[in-house]
Amino acid sequence: MREDQPAPPSRLVSLDAIRGVAVMGILAMNIVAFALPFSAYTNPLAGGPVGELDLAAWFFNFVFVDSKMRGLFSILFGASTLLVIESAAARGRSAAGAHYSRMLWLGIFGLIHYYFIWFGDILFLYAVCGVLLFAFRNLSVRALLTWAIVFFVIGIGFFGMGWLMFAAAEAGKLPPEAAAQMQGDLARLSADMGPNSPSYAKEIARHLGSYNGIVAEKLGPRATDPFVQALMFLWETMGLMLIGMALFKSRMLTGEWDAARYRKWALAGFLIGLPPLVGLAWYQYATGFSAISTFGASLSLSAPFDIAATVGWAALIMMLIQTAASERVRARLAATGRMAFTNYLATSIVMTTIFYGYGLGLFGSVGRAALYLFCFGMWAAMLLWSKPWLDRFQYGPLEWLWRSLSRGQVQPMRKALPAQ
Repeated sequence: MREDQPAPPSRLVSLDAIRGVAVMGILAMNIVAFALPFSAYTNPLAGGPVGELDLAAWFFNFVFVDSKMRGLFSILFGASTLLVIESAAARGRSAAGAHYSRMLWLGIFGLIHYYFIWFGDILFLYAVCGVLLFAFRNLSVRALLTWAIVFFVIGIGFFGMGWLMFAAAEAGKLPPEAAAQMQGDLARLSADMGPNSPSYAKEIARHLGSYNGIVAEKLGPRATDPFVQALMFLWETMGLMLIGMALFKSRMLTGEWDAARYRKWALAGFLIGLPPLVGLAWYQYATGFSAISTFGASLSLSAPFDIAATVGWAALIMMLIQTAASERVRARLAATGRMAFTNYLATSIVMTTIFYGYGLGLFGSVGRAALYLFCFGMWAAMLLWSKPWLDRFQYGPLEWLWRSLSRGQVQPMRKALPAQ
C-alpha cells in the first residue's frame, strides 16, 4: 500500500510490480479465513476429515504461501514507507508530518475494515508499526538488519514460550498449580484449534447470519481484538518492515541488482526456509493436527524459516520481473501494485459478499482446494481493472482518499488531457 506520486520513476516500476504480486499473494493466504471458520486456517481437520486434495492444498499453503505472502506485503510496506518519507523530505515538506498523518488515517481505515468489513484486517497493525518505523528511517542497512533480528527474537520468543509451556503441561512437567492453569488454557486451545473443533459449527452459523449480527460480534465481545493482535504481531511485523527498508536501501527492491544476484538470494532463501517447513508440515500431520503442534508450528517454530522463504520469494519475483515478464505483464502488475490499498480492501468486500450470509452465503461450504478458483477470479479482476483505471486517473480510489485525508485537502484525481 502506498501513497505516492502519480507517475513513479521508471526504476520504481519493479517495486510497484512486486507489490502487485504481494497483494495478489496475500489473498491466496487469506482465502481460507474468508471462506471457512478460523480454526481451519491452521488445521485442515478442524471441521472433520477432508479429502487428499484439500490436505495437499493445506500443505502447499503452509510451506509456500502462509506467512510468506504476509511477510512480503510487510517488507514492501517498509520499503514504501521509506520511499514516501524520502519523497516528502525532497519536496520540502515535513517528513514527520506527512508520515504520521498517513499512519493516523491508515489506522482509522484499518479499524473501519475490521469492525465493518472483515475481521482479518492488517492495516491497523501496519499503522501501529508505522508509528515506530519512522525512528529507523536514517539507519544503515546493517543497523536495520540488526534491529530486525532483535524484533524477530522477541516475537519468536513470545510465542515459543507459550508453546513450550503447553508442551510441558501436556507432558505433566509443570508444578501442580501452574499445570492446572495451563491445562485449562490447553483445553480451550484444543477447542479452538484442534480436530473436530466444537466452535466450528458455531462460527459457520455466525457468518451465515445477518450483517448486523456479524458486526455486533466485533463491536462487542471482540472489540479489542485489533489492539491485542497489534501487540502480539508487532514484533515480527516490525522486523519484516525493517528488512524492507534495508532491501530498499540496498537497491534490491528497485530492480537494480543483476539476475545472478537475485537468483543466488532466491536459492539461499528457499534452501534455508523450505526443508524445515516441509518437516513442520509433516510434524503437524503426524500428530493428527493436535492443538499444540499447530500452535507451535504456525506461530513459533516456523517463523525463522518463513522469514528466509519470504526473502527468497522477494528475490525470485524480482528476478522474474526483470528477466521473464514482458512489458505488458510488468505494466499490469505495477498498476495492481500502485492500487494495492484499493485492491486489498476491494478483495475483502468481494470475498465477504461471496461467502457471508448477507451475500451468496457460501461460508463453510467450499473445500479448501476449490477456494483457489476464487483467488484466480479476483486476481484476474485486479489485473484487468487497475491499469485502465490508472490510465485515466492519477490514483486508485482509496489511494486518492488516503492522500487527500493525509494532506488535509482534496487532491487532483483525473489525469490532465494531453495537449492537442
